[in-house]
Amino acid sequence: MKGQRLHPPELKIKLDSSLAIVNIVLLLIFFFLTTGSLIGAGEFQVRLPETEDLPLDLLPKPLLIVEGDGAMVLDGAPVAPGTLNDLLIDHPVLHVLADRETRAFDLLDALAAEQLIAVEIRLVTLHRSAEDGV
Repeated sequence: MKGQRLHPPELKIKLDSSLAIVNIVLLLIFFFLTTGSLIGAGEFQVRLPETEDLPLDLLPKPLLIVEGDGAMVLDGAPVAPGTLNDLLIDHPVLHVLADRETRAFDLLDALAAEQLIAVEIRLVTLHRSAEDGV
């Protein structure tokens, strides 16, 4: 038994699966890029809200109407710039109805300039039925 040789240890080959994972990820990226471009961006349209003379007693209170020229009316009374926060001292919620042509950034800038404190702002929209011509 002294003359017996030991068999050399077998080398175990470890498979590296990172290349396969990278290939799968790249295939998924290419798939989503190609299928995502099939949907045209022009298929979706946004209809702007319309503002017209409304009976103020049917709308939520307090209601701030922001007109196209930037003028603001709170519950039928004109609001001077910088005084809105004082007028809303007892109201935690402000309902805002903006003119159809008012840009969102202009509306946000006008409300930010008033420096409202602890006031929740809700946009008021109008639902028009088919018999109204829409």
